[in-house]
Amino acid sequence: MPPPLHLYDNFTRTLRRFEPLDAGGQVGLYTCGPTVYDYQHIGNFRTFLFEDVLKRVLEWNGYRVRHVMNITDVGHLTSDADTGEDKMEKGSRRTGRTAWEIARMYTDAFLDDVRRLNLEPATILCRATDHIAEQIEFVADLERKGFAYRTSDGIYFDTSRQPDYGRLARLDVCGLDAGRRVDLGEKRHATDFALWKFSPPGEQRQMEWESPWGKGFPGWHIECSAMAQKYLGDFFDIHCGGEDHIPVHHTNEIAQTEARCGTRLANFWLHGYFLLSNDARMAKSAGEFLRVQSLIDRGYDPLAYRYLCLTAHYRGQMNFTWDALDAAATALDRMRHGVRALREAAAAAAPDPALLERFTAEINDDLNLPRALAVAWEALRGDLPPAVRGATLLAFDRVFGLGLAAWEPAVEVVPAAVDALAVARAAARAAKNWGEADRLRGELLAAGWEMEDGAGSYALKRR
Repeated sequence: MPPPLHLYDNFTRTLRRFEPLDAGGQVGLYTCGPTVYDYQHIGNFRTFLFEDVLKRVLEWNGYRVRHVMNITDVGHLTSDADTGEDKMEKGSRRTGRTAWEIARMYTDAFLDDVRRLNLEPATILCRATDHIAEQIEFVADLERKGFAYRTSDGIYFDTSRQPDYGRLARLDVCGLDAGRRVDLGEKRHATDFALWKFSPPGEQRQMEWESPWGKGFPGWHIECSAMAQKYLGDFFDIHCGGEDHIPVHHTNEIAQTEARCGTRLANFWLHGYFLLSNDARMAKSAGEFLRVQSLIDRGYDPLAYRYLCLTAHYRGQMNFTWDALDAAATALDRMRHGVRALREAAAAAAPDPALLERFTAEINDDLNLPRALAVAWEALRGDLPPAVRGATLLAFDRVFGLGLAAWEPAVEVVPAAVDALAVARAAARAAKNWGEADRLRGELLAAGWEMEDGAGSYALKRR
């Protein structure tokens, strides 16, 4: 039997055996979703792909996954220190649309990319703006328990009330307070954070709500704590996000839930690491960033990017290059053609037990997809009967998510003018008019096509 599933928990900084909290085998999974003030870039999708593979591995191990993902469609401030410009208001000005319109537009764009990359949809996709009441109730509970205080611009969480605040990120809270070089305003401590922000006097925001403390909007962190608790309970199995969530967002989620419920919210905390471009983190703030549509515009299948992400472990940063994407596209094409040739025979066969066991051992070792891919290539190139190889690879694709069972090569549409040149060249060859045949071949090449001659036939393909 392969070893049981082990995952690296950032809260304990250990590789732990995963066992669901529910004796019936249902796993509660919360993943931090997009903030929909702009398109998501491929660095964001590296994290979403890691979370999709995690869910598929859990399902491979026989668990039923209740997956909750949030959509942050309410503006929060651009800085982790609760300062700066509201992202939704900023996006509204950039596009000339209302904040509500851009939230819908960029949510739809995100879901389109989810489908293009073959991510399994979340069980529950919850929007922050649909859960304002739950967030207000959460903040009110924290206030009643003595964890919140009021300033002139909002309600803040008092981190000094928690001796272990910052454990997830191993923060030096005393050092942060002692070494602060910025004006804290009315905040009591450097690590305190906003639970609810007041709308500025005399200014009407596009997104604001009435609350017991006055008109305003929720802080960034409260939505995830409130929605995770509503849909998954006070303590659930796994919480995921990007590595940038460790020091602030997830640290503050844990603090809020510990204060309200006495739990750290999730039993496991998993984080996907950055995609780098030219050795720098890909970020929207840099101005230029690559979308899934950017890859399509350059002629790539989005699943080539999915394959590329499978080649690196989720807990290591990955540097994106076009050469790497070319190599992934080539590998994916070879795997697709190889599996397609085996699919018909595979329908009547079962996967190879030894390969299944090895594959399971790799994915259960903290989602080691690079080594799992190596097992897949060994299966494709091996000497087992074709039907068994095909059945084995199709089983593996339940985790890879490359759509190997349904893939068909694109039908190339040959322009009429190119087809006429090919017919004329075939006729010239049949008449042994070699000079004319060579001239027509040159015209085909100039048009970007090659003509491969066979016995009494020919084939056209793009150069």
